Amino acid sequence: MKIGSVDHKELFCLCFMESYREYEPEHLPWPNLDDAALALMRGIPFWEQALNKERQAGVIVSQYAKTVDDRILQAALSLQGEEESRHARLLKILIERYGITMPACPPIEVPENLEQTFIEFGFEECLDSFFAFGLFEIAREARVFPEQIFTIFDPILDEEVRHIVFFVNWFTYLQIQRGDGFFPLRSAKTLWYYGKALSSVIKAFGDADPNGAGFTASNASVFSKDLTLEKFLKVCIQENHCRMSKFDSRLLQPQLLPRLASIALGTLQLLPKRKPQIVDWEIN
Repeated sequence: MKIGSVDHKELFCLCFMESYREYEPEHLPWPNLDDAALALMRGIPFWEQALNKERQAGVIVSQYAKTVDDRILQAALSLQGEEESRHARLLKILIERYGITMPACPPIEVPENLEQTFIEFGFEECLDSFFAFGLFEIAREARVFPEQIFTIFDPILDEEVRHIVFFVNWFTYLQIQRGDGFFPLRSAKTLWYYGKALSSVIKAFGDADPNGAGFTASNASVFSKDLTLEKFLKVCIQENHCRMSKFDSRLLQPQLLPRLASIALGTLQLLPKRKPQIVDWEIN
């Protein structure tokens, strides 16, 4: 199969649509939490950012889908828009059920350039998801919440994998169809968008937070008292590989962060071992 061909387009669209899972967030088996788990749940700093991002994503992807003429691409994009909106509903239910305090959600602004916004969102999602896979597994191993919570969110993370696999294949297909099929040029564009995404994520979870409660590994360390940089990267790489292995091997997958993390992990493993230090560096 040739990347950028009609066969490629049909494969990544059909794989995405045929793996859709039907459920309603309101009907999921949300467990009761004890006081310690409630305090931990309420202390996680990124609920507001996560909810607003999913709300915005649902609107952006759904509106962008309406501008696409290709039938199969439009159907796949519309489905992703529905799933992003469902993620927002799920987070809203969690926030309300467990009494998480947060300000009222701001109104959603629909940007003029929907395609450009969707591209930037897609690269941000590739960054966020890689670290989320590791963080989720670390929390699960630590049993900081009842297993029912992880049972609910495990398929949600698989939906995020579906989104980013669809996105990187769509983005590459789009570039080739528009005449940017020369590999070095596509790679340069991808690196530029990743750089832009990283800057945006840092601003959202770091600089924009006056209390300094950004999405950092030091926040993540509440899930594991011996969380080191080496352990965190190792779990992220393992979980990313595990979740990505479920997809057709002919499809493209996000590669930048797994490769950078593998290089960093290999370097750390060559360094002299010291007494484990709790991670206090920023993830995003």
